[in-house]
Amino acid sequence: MNDKEIKVISVNISEKKGTIKNPVKEIILDNNGVMSDAHAGNWHRQVSLLAKESIDKFTKSSCRKIKSGEFAENITTSGIELWKTLPKDKLIIGSVELEITQIGKECHGNNCAIFREVGNCVMPKEGIFARVIKNGMIKPNDTIKYIPLTSN
Repeated sequence: MNDKEIKVISVNISEKKGTIKNPVKEIILDNNGVMSDAHAGNWHRQVSLLAKESIDKFTKSSCRKIKSGEFAENITTSGIELWKTLPKDKLIIGSVELEITQIGKECHGNNCAIFREVGNCVMPKEGIFARVIKNGMIKPNDTIKYIPLTSN
């Protein structure tokens, strides 16, 4: 995608679906996704990711400062245009291996905290989702290795 360093900016969890996630020091990922997160489970959207670059674009257009986790993403990244990745691509973060399963999602509309406040959301087009292939821990400043399907 580019030669810039790709890294984790923030890791975030929430106990209830439809609410913003709060930054934490680290997240533990297992076969169900992010431990202690409302979206964990045996399904294809175990982990949500959003690029800081997407948040920055949205901040400009909404005239409101957006913090990591406000779009309910588990992992906020920097240095990669996540929306340009493809399903089956891989992200390696320390010992964790994630497989991208979905790009974007249907907006929850009035059930989404940020949508209720601003009237728009970035996740439908630029958020991505992944399932856990290898368990481990992720924390801010961890480096991300992007492996497109073509090189798997």
